[in-house]
Amino acid sequence: MSQLELSQRTLTLHRFPRMQEENPLQAWDSADEYLLQQTLPASEEGPLLVFNDSFGALACALDRPLYSINDSWISQQATRQNLRDNELDEDRVTLLDSMAPLPAAPACVLIKIPRTLALLEQQLRQLREVVTPETVIIAGARAKDIHTSTLQLFERILGPTKTSLAWKKARLVYSTFAAPALKPQAETLSWPLEGTPYQIHNHANVFSRGGLDIGARFFMQHLPDNITGEIVDLGCGNGVIGLLALEMNPQAEVHFMDESWMAIASSRLNVELNRPQDMARSHFQVNNALSGFPADRLHAVLCNPPFHQQSAITDHIAWQMFRDARRCLQYGGELRIVGNRHLDYYRKMKKLFGNCTTVASNNKFVVLRSVKLR
Repeated sequence: MSQLELSQRTLTLHRFPRMQEENPLQAWDSADEYLLQQTLPASEEGPLLVFNDSFGALACALDRPLYSINDSWISQQATRQNLRDNELDEDRVTLLDSMAPLPAAPACVLIKIPRTLALLEQQLRQLREVVTPETVIIAGARAKDIHTSTLQLFERILGPTKTSLAWKKARLVYSTFAAPALKPQAETLSWPLEGTPYQIHNHANVFSRGGLDIGARFFMQHLPDNITGEIVDLGCGNGVIGLLALEMNPQAEVHFMDESWMAIASSRLNVELNRPQDMARSHFQVNNALSGFPADRLHAVLCNPPFHQQSAITDHIAWQMFRDARRCLQYGGELRIVGNRHLDYYRKMKKLFGNCTTVASNNKFVVLRSVKLR
């Protein structure tokens, strides 16, 4: 990479450190390299903002103070780890979550274009409030991921926009702020949760933001009830499962956990608006699965595990969640999950817990239950 040579060893990122040798992921792509070839304004001219730097490759390679903005807690930890591994000054990188205010009048903005168009729109609207006509705005992604709708979004929110030639299957987007007229937009998208009186609110980067996903719909019909103790909605997203767990388990405390700040903000908002009487027994935490949570404590873990990390299909996220659940459950406590039938979670859970039962199934999904035994 230009500006700083980073070895494959130090920039091979593993989403979960405990599985480093099993799941290596390259920490940059050609869009990162293309962005690093660009001439940027001097740091004296104003702040540099970097959006969606998945594993900190840009933060490491740009040898100057910058703000790194991300919705992923795991990406932030990866950035810290890569700065450390490369013996770089961690203090020159200020990490901001996706809900934090941005510094005013940045000299330059670099954006790794996210796969979720709603997240890109939210970030561009946020930028619109702080950039100036002098701000250099450059975005990058794989060429196949930059569509006409992507360019129209930049033009509608920021102003004149053009693209570069493709290089190593990556392309750049250059935009200039011209303050075009823009209608205001609600901070969240909301819809009624079928079969309940609840209205569900979703920030931009929440999975299945536009409606209830079919896996969660099936899982809702097969949740445990009347548990006294602590329950975790693990990978909670907008918190629909945890919200129902509060209703069905009036003596339980419910923890909402996700690695996305927008997911946790959505979950908190949904409890506040739909079950305000239960806020005192609701807990919200941005985290990597159940990292740092005490062992042998929980009565139930409810989970609809993701099976991809960005564009990579992988089962190591589910494995991490299952192993953390086993560690944190009390003896007699249960892990209950929903998943696509073809993912073979039954075998994984039986191997880990020594038992697994099928609670329910249809032609697409299965709900499984494992109990932590002595």
